Amino acid sequence: MDITTVRSYRVARSREDLLLAPGEVILAGGTWLMSEPQPATTGFVDVTGMAWPDIEADTGGLRIAATCTIATLVAWAKSAARGGTHPSQVDWPALSLIPAAADALLASFKIWNTATVGGNICRAFAAAGMVSLCVALDGTAEIWRGADDIRLPVAELVTGDGTTVLRPGDVLRSIHLPAAALRSHARLLKIALAEHGRSGAVVTGRVDPEGGSVFTVTAATQTPTVLAFPQLPTAAELAERVGEAQGYYGDPLGSADWRRGVSIVLAERIRKGLS
Repeated sequence: MDITTVRSYRVARSREDLLLAPGEVILAGGTWLMSEPQPATTGFVDVTGMAWPDIEADTGGLRIAATCTIATLVAWAKSAARGGTHPSQVDWPALSLIPAAADALLASFKIWNTATVGGNICRAFAAAGMVSLCVALDGTAEIWRGADDIRLPVAELVTGDGTTVLRPGDVLRSIHLPAAALRSHARLLKIALAEHGRSGAVVTGRVDPEGGSVFTVTAATQTPTVLAFPQLPTAAELAERVGEAQGYYGDPLGSADWRRGVSIVLAERIRKGLS
């Protein structure tokens, strides 16, 4: 699409370059920015020039740059699962959620080569697959706000379908997935009304080495739903918690009652798979 209001483009190579002039917005992959008119946007600031390492792994977990493409993250996760590119990954079975979350996106693998992890999170659509991934694994967002560094759970960054706590000029630098969550056994299931349609519900579940469990619901609720249990819940306990969650919504891709019902079913399938 021609974005006719844009009159300037510059590449950011330092933190100072990320200070935006009126009308400027951050550009990474640009798959959403280029998909529809942007009447309030007059300039793009390309953050890929910051040259952040895509993925940094150590014994504390995984740091994913906001500019890392979805294709790069998926390829890295598959390689790590086959033998690992870092010693710590031997004990990270939850890496299996990365390709599953990417597959939950309404986007072809070709888009994966351009779309970024950070862009998907910042756009914050209810069906954002990278939000599902990061919420499932206790992901923390590192946000640059001027000279300040702010960290908060990705689950708290999203405030609605397409809205976040981010202020104008904020830059998502990276997402950190802790090793404790990566060592869990986890599953992700999704459902859509159309075979290749946008997800109507994405449900994840994981069991940590210490025995606690966490289930999440995204796409079906306007904000991420996180349900923690001291152990793997019974079928009745899980169904009650998922059914009572707030924020189920309806649109042409599914009613609120349908989303609630299928989320309960998917959660139970995951629970059985983790038993």
